[in-house]
Amino acid sequence: MNSFINFKSTKKEYMSELLETCKNCEKVFYSAYKFCPHCGQQTKDKLTVGVLFANTIQNYFAFDARFFKSFFPLLFKPGFLARKFVEGRRLMYLHPAQMYLFVTVVFFFLFSFIQTKQIENFDKQLAKNLDENSSILSSNSQIKDSLLLAEIKREDSIAKAEIRDALQQTKGFINLSDKAIDSIANNTSNKKNTNINFSFDEKVIDSLIAINASDQEIYKSMGMDEDDNWLSKRMYSQALKFYKSKRGGSILKAFFDTFPIAMFFLLPIFAFILKLFYWKRGLYAHHLVFSFYFFSFLFATFSITLGVNFVFKLPAWVNFLISLSTFIYLVLALKQFYKQGKFMSFLKGGLVTFLFMSFVIPATVVILGLFSFLFY
Repeated sequence: MNSFINFKSTKKEYMSELLETCKNCEKVFYSAYKFCPHCGQQTKDKLTVGVLFANTIQNYFAFDARFFKSFFPLLFKPGFLARKFVEGRRLMYLHPAQMYLFVTVVFFFLFSFIQTKQIENFDKQLAKNLDENSSILSSNSQIKDSLLLAEIKREDSIAKAEIRDALQQTKGFINLSDKAIDSIANNTSNKKNTNINFSFDEKVIDSLIAINASDQEIYKSMGMDEDDNWLSKRMYSQALKFYKSKRGGSILKAFFDTFPIAMFFLLPIFAFILKLFYWKRGLYAHHLVFSFYFFSFLFATFSITLGVNFVFKLPAWVNFLISLSTFIYLVLALKQFYKQGKFMSFLKGGLVTFLFMSFVIPATVVILGLFSFLFY
């Protein structure tokens, strides 16, 4: 009896050595396993700095075997990944949104190294141009004032002549003398000139700044009215801020900072344009998948180009060929994904590129520029 009890206790101890409890899901599994069969967590995973960094990359960017399986087809097989994802093979390759997120983070990380230098160069060039323009304006101010006065007088003379001719033709009906006609013409012309608005005088603004006048007083000298709307007042405020600092680097930095956010709006717009040209070729989500992978290719190409430029400067013709290759890639990707002929893919690719580059991108640049100026 004792031997049986000892056997059971020995067996229990042996089984406890073979089994292990997962620290993540708290389920039991054989200790010989390197990963928990229930949740997939590594069993003997010591928390080191390397493991912490690898887990972060893996969780947020899925930096695993799927990335390498996806990256090379992304570069060298246009439209392949998007086609496979839509067909249902979604675990073998990296998710399009994850791919896009990872590649854009890498691009803007590399771009940050040259962003500071570009802002400094922009500030220096802007300050130089403003100083040159200021000296030119100062030296030619009297000439410009004379020309402006002459132009006003010329317009005034023309207006008087037109009014006088009109009254002369009708003086028989309205019974006016020549003296009365001249008086009416002169008064009407003078009233017209009182409505002319000029830009603010830099000398006045400089003098107000020199005596530490309040911003509200300077705004009035610049032409701002108390009943102006919020946008107009904001424009005056930012214009004065810019005039005082004479530095545009902050505006450029604000533009660069908002550009990644703008990309999340540009990508769906690009997918919508594709939907217009391929209306019967799948759901909008399919075009969105294609756009994710195509934009990932663009940012991957730009990232590689930036990396190479860190080592040595690429000539202009190489950069032109790289830009041209992105259009060729788009045409081939459209042909592969939408299963149309070369001519139709080329035609639609050209039209999509034209619409996107001629209307969407310029409108985005204007909006971002205005936003950057208002909130820098």
